[in-house]
Amino acid sequence: MDYFAEITNKALTVGLMISAPMLLGSLVMGILVSIFQAVTQINEQTLSFIPKILVIVGALVISAPWMADQLTGFTRELIISIPQLVSGR
Repeated sequence: MDYFAEITNKALTVGLMISAPMLLGSLVMGILVSIFQAVTQINEQTLSFIPKILVIVGALVISAPWMADQLTGFTRELIISIPQLVSGR
């Protein structure tokens, strides 16, 4: 049963690592747009939508090879560990 907890922990870690570039980029852009809106006193709620989307797409394009490598490595580990899981060790 400990093995399933380890797999779940690793899956959550990989998922968090893969989503981090887009989330952090969106967070930074949201803060910058909010500061800009506060300084210029523009109260438009939709103003931050386009910059955030552009940052997310850019982060996805830049980090896609790394993300694929992380997912491939995790999947490879899971497939290699199938015999251990079946044997119950």
